[in-house]
Amino acid sequence: MPKPLPPFTYGAVYFRKSNPPHEDWERDYAVAAQDGYTAFRHWFLWSAIEIAPGVYDWADYDRQLDLAAQHGLATIIAEMTTAAPEWAYSRYPHARYETRSGHRLESAMSGSCVTGGFPGLCLDNDEVRELAERFLQALAGRYRDHPGLGGYDIWNECTYWEDVCYCPATAARFRRWLQHKYGDLRALAEGWQRHSLAAWEDIQIPRQLGPYPDVLDWLAFRVDNAYRLMAWRRDVLRAVDPEHPILAHGVAGGLTRAAGYAADDWRAAETVDGYGLTWIAARKGDAPWQQWHAVDLTRAAARGKTIWHAEAQGGPLWLQPQVLNRPRSDGRIAAPEDLRLWHMLSFAAGARGLFYPRWRPLLDGPLFGAFGPYGMDGSRTARSRMASRIAHWAGAPEQADLWQAKPVRGEIGIVVVPESQRFAHAQQGDTGLYAASVLGAYQGFFQHNIQADWVHLDDLDAYDLLYLPYPVMLPQAAAERLRAWVERGGTLISEGCPGYFDERGHVAPQQPGLGLAELFGAQESYVEFTPDLLGELTFMAHGRRAYGGTFLQAYRPTSGKSAGWYTDGRVAVVDHAYGQGRTRLIGTMPGAGVAAHPDEPAPLFAELLAWAGAEPHVRCSAPGIQARLHAGEGKVFLWAVNPQPYPALAQLELGPAWRHLRPVGSRWGNQATGDAEALSVTINSRDVAIIELA
Repeated sequence: MPKPLPPFTYGAVYFRKSNPPHEDWERDYAVAAQDGYTAFRHWFLWSAIEIAPGVYDWADYDRQLDLAAQHGLATIIAEMTTAAPEWAYSRYPHARYETRSGHRLESAMSGSCVTGGFPGLCLDNDEVRELAERFLQALAGRYRDHPGLGGYDIWNECTYWEDVCYCPATAARFRRWLQHKYGDLRALAEGWQRHSLAAWEDIQIPRQLGPYPDVLDWLAFRVDNAYRLMAWRRDVLRAVDPEHPILAHGVAGGLTRAAGYAADDWRAAETVDGYGLTWIAARKGDAPWQQWHAVDLTRAAARGKTIWHAEAQGGPLWLQPQVLNRPRSDGRIAAPEDLRLWHMLSFAAGARGLFYPRWRPLLDGPLFGAFGPYGMDGSRTARSRMASRIAHWAGAPEQADLWQAKPVRGEIGIVVVPESQRFAHAQQGDTGLYAASVLGAYQGFFQHNIQADWVHLDDLDAYDLLYLPYPVMLPQAAAERLRAWVERGGTLISEGCPGYFDERGHVAPQQPGLGLAELFGAQESYVEFTPDLLGELTFMAHGRRAYGGTFLQAYRPTSGKSAGWYTDGRVAVVDHAYGQGRTRLIGTMPGAGVAAHPDEPAPLFAELLAWAGAEPHVRCSAPGIQARLHAGEGKVFLWAVNPQPYPALAQLELGPAWRHLRPVGSRWGNQATGDAEALSVTINSRDVAIIELA
């Protein structure tokens, strides 16, 4: 088993050649150790180390590990084979990434460090992959026994961008993948409806998106190929160093970027010992639900493994397109109180480690001055003092039981079907409609302090109540799995048009398709695929109006019962008992309705929980407050998060399963008074209260 990192790892990315200046290293390490940091991560750039074939310059990196050992910090080696040596670009021009339009990418400077060689060379080319393997072997062989080593980070942000790679080596790899899937060329030709394929070499990568089998196969291959190479990097390092943990971090992109960018948080997390995320408020915005959803997604994908906020904002962000024309308060100018809120929110969602993307800001490039809690010269700031306070608190032995506790299972799960997202990308050119449904559903439950967990199809059995967003395309196996889960006693709430398309993009003449009409006890009576006309679509359920959107499907109940109507009288909602379970089919996308009207209340989502007979874990009287329960090792903790710029008095009521608990102390913030049915606590502005219960 790999050596464990500290129970709570607090650190930052420090060295990105050529920042910070060499003369400051000794001082900076001493300050970091004094301020409670336990680790640094560095970019070990292939292009900066292998300066000629087989000739390595390790001097700067040796010094980093020596200083780490001297000051008691662990070093996370971030391997950066994504920065290929300049000599490799010259010697292997055929291995340069090729874009969809046929353009070959030259070596470029990174926006995140002053080093060339980006974006690297395509590792589908055997000779380049062999070169990278030798570099990784040399890297692990040099540092595996160093006392300053803590582990490896094998993929920075776990995404490829959509436009690469279309080179001949990738095309050949795609053909081998297709041979394994189809076995027979005629079967592929029939499946793709490209009937004149006479040899495997006739198959080309599809360069135009469309809802067709060849495009869907290409998007699926991209994901498989990305995580094949991720596993290869892991295996190369582990063969040399079996002792240290292997980590990675994504961008919580499995709901918004997976189809085009080969970002699948579940696939990434299963490849490594621990998984994390980059989440920067300056880039994403300061709306609390956004960060909650991202850490929740990472935690779900990790399936019990430790997660870390691998890149957390510690300073401002200048001149980037994502921040321009937004107010200062929307994450652009990070105050100490912002750091406190952002970090504590991640911990409340389950993160058990935190790194800044910079310890101190870069002095060059477009990201100069950004993200670091310390000053441009490495001096302490008000932000760094807040970071130090949190670091010392998080690393204290008395918090060990706090970090052993984990967020309890949510009251409901939102089902993630990657194939549905890929189909949306193929059909529409992006995943915007899919993302609106899934993220809007999360927001709808979030409004009511309902913890909605992200649930992969493989993990259905851990939940009794599930919400299925944007099920417009489902593989047959997914439809059968959902039906069997309901039959065994599960309660499924589905958005409209379930299984309208199958996994080859084919429309069933009778809807719902894939045998789902029996599951939902309804047949389609009317349908519209007019997202541009449905922005104000509403329906009635539980005597209340709710927004839908994207698509509209109306029903004729068969064995089901009408439970909601559109304004024209058509049936919008059908309830049905099936086997030991039950279903509710809503003929449009309520998640998209929330996404389109984020400032309006969405009582439907609280009523869905009540309809299913479920109770919230925590009810909260104060608007804007989010409360979560963590449990483990016989301890229960209540986290109450106040993102607002003023204190809030929250009255909290624990759900029935937790009513036997009473407050016995505070780990952060103010004490709580009362009992489980009427807990009272004042939460400071942009702060949290962590209440121990017993």
